[in-house]
Amino acid sequence: MIDIKQLKYFAAIVEEGQITRAAKKLHMAQPPLSHQLKQLEETLGVILLERNGKKLELTEAGKIFYKKTKQLLHQLNDMILEVQEINDGTKGTLSIGCVKSCFSYLPKTMRKLLEKFPNVKFHLREGDTFLISEFLKSREIEVGIIRLPIDTDEYQTIKLPSDPYVAVIPQHWNYKHHSIQMKDIKEMPLLLLHRISGKGQYEMVVNECARHGFEPKILCECPDVTILLSLVAEGVGATIVPKSAVSNFQIPNIQMLEIEDSSITAEASIIFEKNRYLSKSAANFIKILKTEYPIDDQLGRHQ
Repeated sequence: MIDIKQLKYFAAIVEEGQITRAAKKLHMAQPPLSHQLKQLEETLGVILLERNGKKLELTEAGKIFYKKTKQLLHQLNDMILEVQEINDGTKGTLSIGCVKSCFSYLPKTMRKLLEKFPNVKFHLREGDTFLISEFLKSREIEVGIIRLPIDTDEYQTIKLPSDPYVAVIPQHWNYKHHSIQMKDIKEMPLLLLHRISGKGQYEMVVNECARHGFEPKILCECPDVTILLSLVAEGVGATIVPKSAVSNFQIPNIQMLEIEDSSITAEASIIFEKNRYLSKSAANFIKILKTEYPIDDQLGRHQ
């Protein structure tokens, strides 16, 4: 008979790639861990892991078994959390991932949640949309706030209010107006947000430039909006970013300009896994976020 402990041991070995490292992570000796793996393979009647140099690699059977093991362990954790919350009420740690250009949604929502549920603690992770989705897959976070688009239907999504794009230039360029047109950006060296993987804000800006009949002079690509704004402050170039990002970070020596003839807006969304139990803390966080930042055309709803 296979027990939960064996599944946890197996998952740890796969994730660490070595029995030695897995034993250290599990705070146990190596021989009994090796014995548990052997016992598991004997019970199943298949080889799950094969040695490749110093590393252990999954067999085809092992890949399937590992995927199912992780699903089962996730379901077990969700079940334990759900049962505990019936008695304990709302407490514990809420893990949130957020794209840096969406940070403006966090402070008020976190404060409102703490006013109602003072026992809640937070664990925050930052990254671009691709990285936040990876954090959700690996269960490092429970809720994400990302910039659309996102190329998957694995997540429940709730759209947040749109955010206009603005041009940001070095203050010492001494631009005399409070707004700008796309044609005026044509000759500027641009620093643009670019995801680690997939399409997003970078492609939207490039396509908007093409719509106005020119190819932008892209000097730098980066997934971190604060780095781009800091480079602008140093006079390296200009950027086009969501307006809230500029207001939120208050970086000196830059000038923000409304773009008069741009048709693009930055779209933000709450995302979470469709088939995962959502803790009371996460459900309350989402409820407050939707109340503070309402929008009519929701892409999805929390059940």
